[in-house]
Amino acid sequence: MLKRIIQACFLIAGGTLGIFLMPQLLIFIHLQDYTWINNPYVAAVFGAIIFYIISFWAVDHVVHFVKWFEETLVKTPVTDIIFASVGLIIGLLIAFLIGYAFNLMKIPGLNTVLPIVLTLLFGYLGIQVGLKKRNEVLNLFSVKKKKHSEEETEKVNKKIYKILDTSVIIDGRIADICQTGFLEGVIVIPQFVLEELQHIADSSDVLKRNRGRRGLDILNRIQKEMPIQVEIYEGDFEDIQEVDSKLVKLAKVMDGVVVTNDFNLNKVCELQNVPVLNINDLANAVKPVVLPGEEMNVHVIKDGKEQNQGVAYLDDGTMIVVEGGRDYIGKSVDVIVTSVLQTSAGRMIFAKPKILEKAL
Repeated sequence: MLKRIIQACFLIAGGTLGIFLMPQLLIFIHLQDYTWINNPYVAAVFGAIIFYIISFWAVDHVVHFVKWFEETLVKTPVTDIIFASVGLIIGLLIAFLIGYAFNLMKIPGLNTVLPIVLTLLFGYLGIQVGLKKRNEVLNLFSVKKKKHSEEETEKVNKKIYKILDTSVIIDGRIADICQTGFLEGVIVIPQFVLEELQHIADSSDVLKRNRGRRGLDILNRIQKEMPIQVEIYEGDFEDIQEVDSKLVKLAKVMDGVVVTNDFNLNKVCELQNVPVLNINDLANAVKPVVLPGEEMNVHVIKDGKEQNQGVAYLDDGTMIVVEGGRDYIGKSVDVIVTSVLQTSAGRMIFAKPKILEKAL
């Protein structure tokens, strides 16, 4: 269908050009006196035939270009298209006004070339400025809305955006947290995070591919099964390469909170005064409190770094270092907690076998 439409356009263009150019061509070759040739109908048919022949060679290239342009527009976010179009219109309007002023001067040569140059220059500048300033314009409009109505201000303040990063999606615990209802507000999934997940899911490495697919499954579960509002942010920050930096920028633009379990991203957010929720901190906070002197029964599974040490784990993954527990590897033993160490990586418990404690 597209191919037929393009061929029809070629015929129309050829017929139109034939009507206007054929008389000049006949004058050039001294055939203007032949009235059966020098008439609009013959000229239109002749031009249409020539362009129809040309279309057999050119139509495939035009179709390929149109399809490429269509795919590019479909992949481009709606906000980018709108702001680019508005910028182009403003740029062309400025070019017309400047060109009109120069036309009034009637400078030979300049009046012909200058409008073309101004149209190309200001059209390009309008598109670029419209794309690069869209976030600031959107933020400006949101600020104006806050000033216009106190009720809208309260609604905006209540609508807190939680922006998910790639690591917390792949981790999977975020789905359980959403299901419990402890995470309120709007869950925001940036398009560039989805692209990174898709890239990981398409990796040739089996482990990476499984992690990427797990992340996509988690997102699908959050969007379809969880009683929480989910939004996809389709914008991008083309001047920023790193995904973590884009997340920080997005959190500033949306006045949102970054949700992660990445220690480095956590620190970057804190340095830039961006609110951040680390689910590792949440996991550590809800672990049972263990005090020195408490007794527990643990299963020693391996030896520790120091001599005669044994290592055991609680059900929540907390590591227990048992002094003198090397002799109990593969066995369950009653221990007494001696100290608890809280680190950024988690909580470590130091204990001694109850039998040795009694002996002492």
